[in-house]
Amino acid sequence: MAARRSRGDGGLYWSEARQRWIAELTVGYRANGKRIVRRGSGKTKTEAREALGRLVDRKKDNTAIAGTGPTVEQSVQDWLRHGLKGRDQATVDKLTTLAEIHVIPSLGARLLLDPKNVNELTADDVDAWLEAKAEVLATRTLADLRAILRRAINRTAKRTKGNAIRNVVLLCDELPAGREGRKSKSLTLTQAEAVLNAAEAEHSTYGEYTVVSLLTGARTEEARPLAWDEVDLAGRPHATPPEPPHVNVWRSVRATGDTKTRKSRRSLALAGRAVASLERQQRRQDLQRRIAGDRWQENGIVFASDVGTQLDAANVRRGFRRILKKAGLNPADWTPRELRHSFVSLLSDSGVSIEDISRLVGHSETKVTELVYRHQLRSVIQHGAKAMDAIFPTTESA
Repeated sequence: MAARRSRGDGGLYWSEARQRWIAELTVGYRANGKRIVRRGSGKTKTEAREALGRLVDRKKDNTAIAGTGPTVEQSVQDWLRHGLKGRDQATVDKLTTLAEIHVIPSLGARLLLDPKNVNELTADDVDAWLEAKAEVLATRTLADLRAILRRAINRTAKRTKGNAIRNVVLLCDELPAGREGRKSKSLTLTQAEAVLNAAEAEHSTYGEYTVVSLLTGARTEEARPLAWDEVDLAGRPHATPPEPPHVNVWRSVRATGDTKTRKSRRSLALAGRAVASLERQQRRQDLQRRIAGDRWQENGIVFASDVGTQLDAANVRRGFRRILKKAGLNPADWTPRELRHSFVSLLSDSGVSIEDISRLVGHSETKVTELVYRHQLRSVIQHGAKAMDAIFPTTESA
């Protein structure tokens, strides 16, 4: 009977998926207690055993975790400190959390440059890491993780003398499918009418916010900083051509204040109920300003708090959920951004073309509209059939 290998000398096992023998050796431990494992392989058990022997020899020579280049952790931490300037604080917080929970604990000890090729990060390491994360994270989050790692290594590579570091993440172009995330949905016409009625009946800033968001399709990041200077409730009816009441969607809550894309800067005509809603908000804010007195902070914001400051996303979510409950809907099933999805869906159902919808929601091209809102767009184009029915009416069969 063959002697059992000593503890710390690694192990061998057969991989059905790879159809090879795998040699595995623990060469150290990360700060969180997780093992640092190196692997080799062979078509036969003998070849794998020889690969394991080489790993053991390197470990004994203290080369298994020795190297010269920066680690993944150092690279990511450097990118978090210096590579996110100009980003919104919420974005910085999100990326930092993802890096500290998912990137650094799993890959942080890997070297970006190791002449001995023992502990250097490889494309296989990245693929295996993403596949493991795909079991618990959504595909969008996986894309964020890969982007964090790619950008961090790219920054380090550009600053390394001789530019010897390879960005192996660039070789990992196939992103595994993660857990299915929550799908966005849209209100039906009946539900939308119920929400509008509940919002108008509430007589609150959140109610007016809901009305204007649903009737303009503005992003939540565009509606919250909307300023009175960008609102024209009278229009210019006698101009040539006439100019209707409208809002200029020219900024957002992003760190730079800019909208998401250049084409997101747009002027939107206001529906009658939206005009009425904004007129009510003007009167409400005049009263709030008088009540607040010295506590009022004038920022010129349309949907401001009781003291004039900008509402944050959590404020809006709470107010929106309260309105949904009054409208007879389950607040847990909806988010404020789905007012925008509902805007697209209702326009599509009423026959508005995808080109017009794309311009209204500020997309750079119709492809973006189709990709993001494909479930809300009418799939059957009916204009041709309706026109042909008018030209060639159906006749009774003889």
